[in-house]
Amino acid sequence: MMKPRFIIVGCITMVLMTVTVFINLSRAEEYSLADLYRIALERSERIKLSEEDLYISERTKDKAISVLFPRLSTFGNFTGYSEDKRSATGAVIQPDYSTSWGLRLDQSLSLSGRELDAFKISKDNIEKSKYDLDAVREEYIFGVSSAYYDVLRVKKAVDIARANVERLTKHRDAAAIRVRVGEVTKTVLLRAEAELSGAQSELIRGENALSFAKTVLARVVGLTGDYDLKEVPEGNQYPAGYKPEDALGPLKEAALSERAELKSLDIQKKIAGDQVKYARGLYWPTLSIEGVYLGRDEDPASAFINRESIYAGIKLTFPFFEGGLRRAEVMEAMAKQRQANLIYEDLRKRINVEVENAYLDYMTQKGVLKSLEDRLAFARENYSAISRQFEFGLANSIDVMDANTLLVTAERQLVDAAYNYKLSILRIERVTGRLMKRVTGKQAAIRY
Repeated sequence: MMKPRFIIVGCITMVLMTVTVFINLSRAEEYSLADLYRIALERSERIKLSEEDLYISERTKDKAISVLFPRLSTFGNFTGYSEDKRSATGAVIQPDYSTSWGLRLDQSLSLSGRELDAFKISKDNIEKSKYDLDAVREEYIFGVSSAYYDVLRVKKAVDIARANVERLTKHRDAAAIRVRVGEVTKTVLLRAEAELSGAQSELIRGENALSFAKTVLARVVGLTGDYDLKEVPEGNQYPAGYKPEDALGPLKEAALSERAELKSLDIQKKIAGDQVKYARGLYWPTLSIEGVYLGRDEDPASAFINRESIYAGIKLTFPFFEGGLRRAEVMEAMAKQRQANLIYEDLRKRINVEVENAYLDYMTQKGVLKSLEDRLAFARENYSAISRQFEFGLANSIDVMDANTLLVTAERQLVDAAYNYKLSILRIERVTGRLMKRVTGKQAAIRY
């Protein structure tokens, strides 16, 4: 009697467990900005390309070191002849075959020390690649921030559009009631219907824009599947004591001392100077030293065969004429040095402009934000008052539409200003070269 009951209870339990698992699997993953930073740094193809550049620079250093060590090689040779030949006295002139083998130790260095210059350049290139990697990471992180705030901005715009549809639906229903009782003409209802249709169209466009913004963010970060964003609370978004409104002068000084791109170009200037020295080393002679062990055998063997020998040699080579190649390479290296200096100075000027632009944008967004908050409060109060007046016949439909348009505009402008304000702070950190340090510090705090 009890067995069917247990079967039914078991089936219900399995169904509930299956539904629970399905709900958990279908739930969208939620990411904070710090999570997006971490994932982007792990998955970004652009960052991986820069990491490969750093790896190549390290291998270039290994090649430069290898030139400073002597080369040890072994060799062997076998020669077969058509026939052996002998002199009239029976001495072997040509054997049937002969073999030789041995070891060779040789080293070739320029008296100018060009090999040491190349090694020094390779070490500097590693440092330059590290700064280039930091610059790529920082730029990429700022791109992630921009895409993140774009999604939040569009999401808020969708919420505003949805609220606008709800308000206009209530207004349309109120207008329909007043038309039925004969308080207003049908044109009021038609106007309300038209405004509602326009709001519904805006909502559809907003939802599509949100889908596209999430797709862009997923591509930038490397996300797969559906996801949602978790907005960081205002109090935890920026490190304590950080004041973007600091004087413009110190911000520029910080940028000139912290920007990874400028540090990279500073090393490039040093490398360009070393490359000039390296090219001038072509005017110096090259010293070659070798030591060889040589073994020989042949059949039939000659009475005078030297079966084993060890010898050493020194050779000094100096090309007197090479068609102007050395002069051309020196002049080319000097031109590249001038280019490096010009690029460095140009970047310094651009950084100053970027810092000033970011600073002024921050101050603008900060000033605009407060006035837009006040405007939104006034717009909400105005819409509420006019809506009540319309219900009692003290205001017409045009007044309600104007008040609603003012409210929607104020809400959108405030959302744009709020996220522009947050992004302007990150932009100041980016142009002053402090963004990556803040992100790294935040990630370290999250890990521990």
